[in-house]
Amino acid sequence: MAHKKAGGSTSNGRDSIAKRRGVKRSGGQVVSAGEVLIRQKGFWYRPGANTHVGKDWTIHASVDGQVRFSEKRVVKFSGKREHCTMVHIEPVKA
Repeated sequence: MAHKKAGGSTSNGRDSIAKRRGVKRSGGQVVSAGEVLIRQKGFWYRPGANTHVGKDWTIHASVDGQVRFSEKRVVKFSGKREHCTMVHIEPVKA
């Protein structure tokens, strides 16, 4: 009689951990310099004025201020024209 021994639990331990990506600060919110605005994979959102991008495409605020989103028309490498969302920081008036 054929037996299949020691199969184990094959369905366990295969789920990857969540990356917690997405928009962290919405438009109109006040942020401080260095705060994470958006975590993303690739260039879904583009950096605008007073923001910078980390090596994993995370957009950070460069100065203290208020978050603002805008849209801009860009030409892709393939020649296709699309709209992209840009993130800006408007500095606080001192």
